[in-house]
This record gives sequence, structure tokens and C-alpha cells, in this order.
Amino acid sequence: MTIPTERYLDQRKRWPSSGRHILAHFDAETIIVYQSYSHAIGSFAIRHGYFGGQFSYKRMSWIKPNFLWMMYRSNWGRSVNQNVVLAIRLRRIFFDSLLQQSVPSCFDQTNFASQTDWETALGQSDVRAQWDPDHMPNGSKEERRAIQLGLRGPSLEAYGKREIVEITDMSGFVASQRENAADDSVSKLMTPIEQPYHPMQDAAGQRIGLNR
Repeated sequence: MTIPTERYLDQRKRWPSSGRHILAHFDAETIIVYQSYSHAIGSFAIRHGYFGGQFSYKRMSWIKPNFLWMMYRSNWGRSVNQNVVLAIRLRRIFFDSLLQQSVPSCFDQTNFASQTDWETALGQSDVRAQWDPDHMPNGSKEERRAIQLGLRGPSLEAYGKREIVEITDMSGFVASQRENAADDSVSKLMTPIEQPYHPMQDAAGQRIGLNR
């Protein structure tokens, strides 16, 4: 695995404790998002560097920039058909474009004058933004909110077939750290280095209600 890691407890000291924040591993050009799949879908993606085979482009697919949110969702790679955990490196310009065109999964009076306007936008958009409680390694909820993006249609096609820079199989790393997620072992837990992410254009952050 090529993604640098650090002790979770050391990182936690630097992270905001509340508000809407995108915790992610990123550099000047790229950002990592996570997904987990069955062996068939995950193995195809690892071998080919894009999503195909049994992967469905006819349904919405959710990407998560936050490693621990992915661990909560996949039960540290133990949930059915979520055994292969993938780190997908995207260009920031593409990721930010997803934020910019996203529509919140719940009605937001900040961006929409009425529920009808929001429902219309939701039906027309390929990208859905959803803020959920972030989670500690043991699965307990944080006050901080974490984002996930649902992709469909042309946005999902672009993501799955053209915009991926690199796919890393995280399954072995996840398995090696799984036991350290428990409270009595969390001092040993290593996680990918993450920090609050801010889009290159302020409009994208405003679109999703990101806190600074």
C-alpha cells in the first residue's frame, strides 16, 4: 500500500470535532475516495484500473473520502459483498466538479427556494451529496459530519471509466488494522493520513455547506 499512514489518535487531535468537514487524503493534484465491493467487482477494478465486469452503471454508486466512514459502512471489510476495500485516486478538478454539481439528499433552504425546486434539481442531477455522522473506529458516532457522494448516469460513467488515476487494494491493510479498532487497542490503530479538504473553488464548498 502506497498511501501514507499515521496513528489514529495523533490525527484525531488535529481534526475538527464538529461541523461539516471533508476529511481526506489528498495532494496538490489528486484526492483519495473509498469504496468496498465483492471480490468479483473489486478484483476486476484492481486488475484493470477502472470499473467493469459485474459493476452496474445502471444504479447509483456512493464514494466516500473519509477512511473511517468507509470502515463503519463496510464493518472493516466484513460486510457481505464489501470485502474488497478500494482506495480510488481522482483528480481534484474532477472531484470538485462533482461537489459543484451535487444536490443535497435532503431539502436545503440555503440553495433552494422551495421543496419543489429541490425535488426538480434532485431529479435532474447526476450527483447527490449526503452528510452523515462521522464515526469513531469502534463505530460510535462523532459530532462531526462526513460527506458521501452518490453518482449516476454520465457522472458515474466518467468516474468509473475515465477519471480514475489509480486504484489501490486496501483489503490487506484493513484486515491488519481491524482488531486495533476496539477501544482497548485503539492506541495501535494506523489510518491513512487525512486532513480537512477544501475545494479549489469556494463555490463548490458553498454548494455542499462545507464548514471552515
